[in-house]
Amino acid sequence: MSTVVARVGRELADRVVLVTGGSSGIGRAIALACARAGATLAISYRQNQDGAAVVAREIRTVGQRVEVVRADVSRIEDVDALANRVREVFGRVDVWINNAGADILTGTARRMSRLEKLDLVLDVDLRGTVLASWAAVELMRQQPRGGTIINTSWDHVGQGMAGENPELYAAAKGGIASFSRSLARAVAPAIRVNILAPGFIDTAFGEGAPGEWRSHVESITPMGRWGTPDDVAQAAVFLASDASAFLTGQTLMVNGGVVM
Repeated sequence: MSTVVARVGRELADRVVLVTGGSSGIGRAIALACARAGATLAISYRQNQDGAAVVAREIRTVGQRVEVVRADVSRIEDVDALANRVREVFGRVDVWINNAGADILTGTARRMSRLEKLDLVLDVDLRGTVLASWAAVELMRQQPRGGTIINTSWDHVGQGMAGENPELYAAAKGGIASFSRSLARAVAPAIRVNILAPGFIDTAFGEGAPGEWRSHVESITPMGRWGTPDDVAQAAVFLASDASAFLTGQTLMVNGGVVM
């Protein structure tokens, strides 16, 4: 049984949770953790339809309802359709988790030009988070008990990291963090907005990293290891639950202490 269940039990049993980019990696882990905590799920995907179908089956295996929606969060029409579909199926959304992000580190994306990568992360990560957050606010303002928005940033946006890809992520993820804090002030107290900031997490990027780099990350991490998607998922469940009811505009860094 997941450690999430042991810690929070069925704390999300009365919640409808939407996870964008829920077909793999961190998004998959968050969706499954929320399901095991009792939530009804909606997950979106852009390209990985097969992965989304697998995650949906896993969610149903633990006894929870799930709706799967294809959406490119950088497109306002897709975001509106996603929000409308969730409202149509479930009547509300209590927790909207903006996890969808562009992969510029693995596969064919590694060969993209610097400008192509910049356009992609700004469109998907930053623009997508802003558009989806606005859609979530519109839904939640119509709900008696409001709701919770969780946006995904990066632990290094406050101190920086050298390199082309870190520069690009800092531009997008730093924008997400700043936007989220401003939004949190605008929509309180009915809606809470908090920020997840993962560090070195063992997803496809970590799995494909050279052994020397993996060892370097472990050496600079006070906890002595790479993080896992489940580590991030546990933090997401906490922010989605009433255990964090007095938190808004806050950043929770899930990084083993690399940045403090």
